[in-house]
Amino acid sequence: MNSSSPVLLVEDDLVDLMSVERAFRELEISNPLYTAGNGEEALESLRDGSKPLPGIILLDLNMPRLNGIELLGILKSDERLRRIPVVILTTSKEPTDRAKTFDLGIAGYMVKPVDYPGFVEVMRIIWRYWEQSETPP
Repeated sequence: MNSSSPVLLVEDDLVDLMSVERAFRELEISNPLYTAGNGEEALESLRDGSKPLPGIILLDLNMPRLNGIELLGILKSDERLRRIPVVILTTSKEPTDRAKTFDLGIAGYMVKPVDYPGFVEVMRIIWRYWEQSETPP
């Protein structure tokens, strides 16, 4: 993961969005953080070409208009976007959600803890892994 690559957070819950932003500050993650409130917004942002493609996408599943699984299916079928690593960051513990998302090629599945210190630890784990990961060009 390039230390200057942007991160795209696709999240419709304002509290979770603020928790990610706060965790980035606390963990001193300086990568630009772009946000989208649902799958349609994310897809529009990824396809418009005005911003560099993200180095990683953090994706919630339960969103209005275009949910995370639907967006993931579109991303993984798009030649330009399919190699962007996607980590699911959700409250869903449903086995069918995990199975569907892994079938679609996610890089990881993390359940959001309900407490903030746990949330920061999840972000730390994701970030440490991606700092060390080699991704395709």
